[in-house]
Amino acid sequence: MQIAAAYRHVAASDRFIQMEKVGSKARHDEAQAIGSAERRGEARGEIRGEERANIKWQGVVADKDARIAELLAQLGEKQ
Repeated sequence: MQIAAAYRHVAASDRFIQMEKVGSKARHDEAQAIGSAERRGEARGEIRGEERANIKWQGVVADKDARIAELLAQLGEKQ
């Protein structure tokens, strides 16, 4: 019981209440900053992700074209 009484005494102090308010505001501000950064990152990521996908797709198409050309050349040599 002494611990509970000591906690109530400390929790009722002006300094403790002010520290709790500051800590709560800091946690809230941090959560908002993280959420905002995630939203900005997602917005940029969608554009960059689409660009990366297009570049990768162009590479796949170019690779397939090269393989087809190679296979056609090999067929031409066999005939």
